[in-house]
Amino acid sequence: MSGIPLGVLDLVPVPSGSTAAEALHHSIDLARQTEAFGYARYWFAEHHLNPGVAGTSPAVLLALTASATSTIRIGSGAVQLGHRTALSTVEEFGLIDALHPGRLDLGLGRSAGRPQPGAAQDPPFEGYTPNGLRIPARFSFAHLLGHPQVALQQKLLNLPGAQPQDYAEQIDDVLALLRGDYRSPEGVEAHAVPGEGADVQVWILGSSGGVSAETAGRGGLRFAANYHVSPASVLEAAEGYRAAFKPSAELDRPYLTVSADVVVAEDDATARELATGYAPWVRSIRTAEGAIPFPTPAEARALPWTEADRELVADRVETQFVGSARTVADHLERLQEATGADELLITTITHDHADRVRSYRLLAEEWRSRRRAPGGRFSARSRTS
Repeated sequence: MSGIPLGVLDLVPVPSGSTAAEALHHSIDLARQTEAFGYARYWFAEHHLNPGVAGTSPAVLLALTASATSTIRIGSGAVQLGHRTALSTVEEFGLIDALHPGRLDLGLGRSAGRPQPGAAQDPPFEGYTPNGLRIPARFSFAHLLGHPQVALQQKLLNLPGAQPQDYAEQIDDVLALLRGDYRSPEGVEAHAVPGEGADVQVWILGSSGGVSAETAGRGGLRFAANYHVSPASVLEAAEGYRAAFKPSAELDRPYLTVSADVVVAEDDATARELATGYAPWVRSIRTAEGAIPFPTPAEARALPWTEADRELVADRVETQFVGSARTVADHLERLQEATGADELLITTITHDHADRVRSYRLLAEEWRSRRRAPGGRFSARSRTS
């Protein structure tokens, strides 16, 4: 098979000693540079009340990035629909598409900050796939149920007394507004201008084989599975999506991208050093502290650490791909083989912006060289989806 595309997922991380404004400038610069490196997509995530993450509004970030780039597709990974309406989402992306037509990916996700009790269930598989991809035990968010910080986030994101719309129903409303055939239950038409007829690709993001994967499959939509957030259930998510898939006017077969957390450097040891801050950064998220500003390696080593902390972040740390470009590309090939992904979505966080840019550049160069190599590993494979 020919080399599959790589995309970028950006959380707009704020390094220690830096500011949100500097992080935003760095993200726009990274978008420009990854466009030149040959990445196919640049997506922004949505997170709130995190001191170390400035990506709070994908639509605003996309409007800024669209003006700074020209060819790379840009999108949300993902707009959290739990505290938004279908109309506001379509109108915002319609505005951007009006000035930058044909480049937008509208990635939709369920609202963050609502841990599900079912997440504590055992996954159908734990260990290593036949090709060596690590599938860890499922992480339980049960300790965050009822956490004051989680409750506060929901209070601040939602109007008093507001109840989120059924997710699948809300997706249907987004699609109807984009097509221009929305009707209320009473038969009243609504037309989003701008938004109606916008040339956007709709994606559904999910971390399991549940509602998100089923909604994407039944609607014949593109699906993004989160190995970097929920590595235990990535196979379940991919399988659930394909099992539910029904051909649509948009797609005649399933189309899947899978995310991976990656740090690349000139050699494995340097990459491991650059990734030192990742474990305490994940710990801050999983204790509901909110993502801390990403620490330097020295700052990370100075932080107190316990066995309980290690267990809290183990699944994320052991599934982060860290090393030379060759090492990481080998990991990514295993991820693609195990999931049958049509694309891969790369997220990289380092303390220094230059190291982050270099990581994406080195990976792109290695990926491109493998794709071009006659009889190389890419050309010997066929897609499983």
